[in-house]
Amino acid sequence: MKLTEEMKRFPYPFKGDTYRYTNNSTLLTPPSSIDITEGYLKEIQLKRALLTEHHSRSFQSFPYTNKAQWEVLELVMTDLSTYFPKSFSFKKEGQNHVFINHLLQEECEFKMWDETTLPFEPLDFIGRHVQEDLILMLQRDGDLYLDAGQLCFPANWSLAFNHGMSFKNIHFPIPGFKEEGLDERILQFLLRLEAGNPWGRKNWSLMAGNRMDTSLETFDVWGKDRKKVTVDNAGEFVHLRVEVQKLFRLPRTNAILFTIHTHLLPLEELIEIPEWKRQFYQILVELPSHIAEYKGISLYKDKVLAYIEKKEDGVL
Repeated sequence: MKLTEEMKRFPYPFKGDTYRYTNNSTLLTPPSSIDITEGYLKEIQLKRALLTEHHSRSFQSFPYTNKAQWEVLELVMTDLSTYFPKSFSFKKEGQNHVFINHLLQEECEFKMWDETTLPFEPLDFIGRHVQEDLILMLQRDGDLYLDAGQLCFPANWSLAFNHGMSFKNIHFPIPGFKEEGLDERILQFLLRLEAGNPWGRKNWSLMAGNRMDTSLETFDVWGKDRKKVTVDNAGEFVHLRVEVQKLFRLPRTNAILFTIHTHLLPLEELIEIPEWKRQFYQILVELPSHIAEYKGISLYKDKVLAYIEKKEDGVL
């Protein structure tokens, strides 16, 4: 089978035939905070619409995060111009800077650390040029706090609700996370992050439908889709949702930038690759019920399995 470029670049998340919560982070190579995919223009348009119509749901910040926000802006602009030089330019002349987004044909001149020269807060501004959601966690008193973020494509959580929470409180709802000590181990890992050595990991879930913006505030809109999955429509309707998550220690403020790039792949395309189909089926069969429940899969997991079995048998 000839794979499309999109399939070749899809961040397939699994390595074995079972899945459990772990800190599966690895050193990031290349150490780029962002990626640009074929869906860039469509997703940027969607992000900007959400930020216009639901700004408080999509962006939150405390005033004391301003310096760290500028650090994020500089890091992301530098990465964009370094890894995608045909699409982005970033020129520095003393305090005067020029950022050009050639894909959107937009140019911005501004003075670093001078908020009056940008139309939005620094994190809010640069987030409108990348597909990633950008979360900023500040460190104090031996802990990390979600003190600022631009989040347009959340997987069933709320930025407004979690704003200001500590790392452990944010992850408290995950079953077994505290009981198995995973929250403390990952927190200690994050606190030891060093500037210049970013890490990355992949997280996954299933999605009934193909919405990118599955915030808690809109659960009444998309949550009912879980009841609409059937054996016949699962291939087209159900999507594997993968988040490529990256962690960067910011050298000047000691804050941590957490970037989240969300990818969706319909089930009917995933099973076109025989090894992916076999492995994904085994993982779903073996997946503990508490993980399936937390990921929102329980209502339709059996229908997805039945779909894969029928495709294997040539019935569908």
